Amino acid sequence: MTTLVLDFVAHHARVWPDRTALVELATNRTWTWIQFDADARRAEALLRDQLGDPAGVRIAMLSRNSAAMLILQQACLRSGAIFVPLNWRLAAAEIAFLLEDCEPALLVHEETFDALVPSTGTFKRIVIGEARDDFAGALVSYSAKDLGTGSRVDADAPFTILYSSGTTGKPKGAIVTPGNAFFGALGLALGTRASSAGTLLLDMPLFHTAGLFGACWSMLLMGGRVLISQRFDAPVTYARLTDPQLGVTHYFSVTQMAMTLRQLPDFDGRRLGKLTAYVTGGSPNPEAHHRAWLDDGVMMLNGFGMSETCSSTATPIGDLELLRRKAGTVGVPHLPVELRIVLPDGRDAAPDEVGELWVRGATVTQGYWRRSDLNATAFRDGWFRTGDAALRDTEGYYMLVDRLKDMFISGGENVYPAEIEAALSAMPGVGDMAVIGVPDERWGEVGCAYVVPATGAALTPQQVMDHCGRFLARYKIPKHVVVTERIDRTASGKAQKHLLLARWRAAAGN
Repeated sequence: MTTLVLDFVAHHARVWPDRTALVELATNRTWTWIQFDADARRAEALLRDQLGDPAGVRIAMLSRNSAAMLILQQACLRSGAIFVPLNWRLAAAEIAFLLEDCEPALLVHEETFDALVPSTGTFKRIVIGEARDDFAGALVSYSAKDLGTGSRVDADAPFTILYSSGTTGKPKGAIVTPGNAFFGALGLALGTRASSAGTLLLDMPLFHTAGLFGACWSMLLMGGRVLISQRFDAPVTYARLTDPQLGVTHYFSVTQMAMTLRQLPDFDGRRLGKLTAYVTGGSPNPEAHHRAWLDDGVMMLNGFGMSETCSSTATPIGDLELLRRKAGTVGVPHLPVELRIVLPDGRDAAPDEVGELWVRGATVTQGYWRRSDLNATAFRDGWFRTGDAALRDTEGYYMLVDRLKDMFISGGENVYPAEIEAALSAMPGVGDMAVIGVPDERWGEVGCAYVVPATGAALTPQQVMDHCGRFLARYKIPKHVVVTERIDRTASGKAQKHLLLARWRAAAGN
């Protein structure tokens, strides 16, 4: 890979200076490409003024989707700083851990999230809110003479850290380089026919790779327009997707968001048939659900990606009959990516044989932030081991079968039972516990906690959920709690979770 990569925002500012790049739907503010570029340069000047040389310094941000997030990330790209978008859905204790782990020199956050930010810390702060100096206000103080050129950056230097939960319960930060982001976005842009005439409705959170790089960067890279929505709201989203004045051509969501849209009382999928591409990911898209969209004439493409690999695959665009035939698959690899299905003995799997999905290519992370232990096990001879069970059919299409780890996906969010179990272990009165993922019609999967009270203690399901609510994000709180007398374990002490799942299915009548 080349050590230099073109700064596409600066490029588009020269080629299409007056064309709209960003629209912030919550404020109705717009940025042309030249305004986007100028604000990014002002933000770079702000970082240098606040921090001196920002190279390698972490800049954290806690915000709902906003133009400020993209402006700040661009400033980090140009200055050599590392952008760290934080998940505002996390609990205060979880945010504190992330800040301790990445050690930012600066935290930019919305005023509404004051309660999530620890009162102590060595980092400087910029608060976005009407009551105090906001990020945009800080940028205004920098005049044209402060703007840098910043047209080329180091493709292999870390510039974004994306956090997700780890199997040990500790969050892990995947390092994303400009090269990873560029080639991941390029692959998806080509696969979805993103163009300078395109318009993306951005509902996916910008602290996730799907929102930041898969959706947003793929459209911006091609010079298209991004409509920034703070969050997904099914009736509002549906109105926007069907509004001819907005002219949305591209939309990305997790599967559960797509299911929620179809449950609206006034939903008519045929009204979305003009979309160039509707991409789903985050969790498997059931074949029947996928076909329902295709039958409405919607060009729905399934894809696979991770924080560690950016966008990696998608079903091909343009042929509804082919998509019907391959419904339920995640398609084929993007241009800069290689995939393998590997058996436990290290051999490549035959077609339709299930093994672990491995990824190699320009989109793959160089490793986890300060987690040499994970790096040692995640990579093998240049290949990244996803931990996902998958297969490849005779035509080269990939299908995710299951997860090799205990992780489950709730509403598009990765949830690891070990993290919930760690919180439960600190609860007075808990003698033993184990958490599994169980099916849920709305969220895909939710947590089910099996809890054994300590001797002499009494526990109720509500007490367990209330305890989890003090330490975990809402989507991690178990929806079901079963107070039980014992949890079957192996001789080595591991919970036999397949038996717990069998107990759950029996109780649910499945």
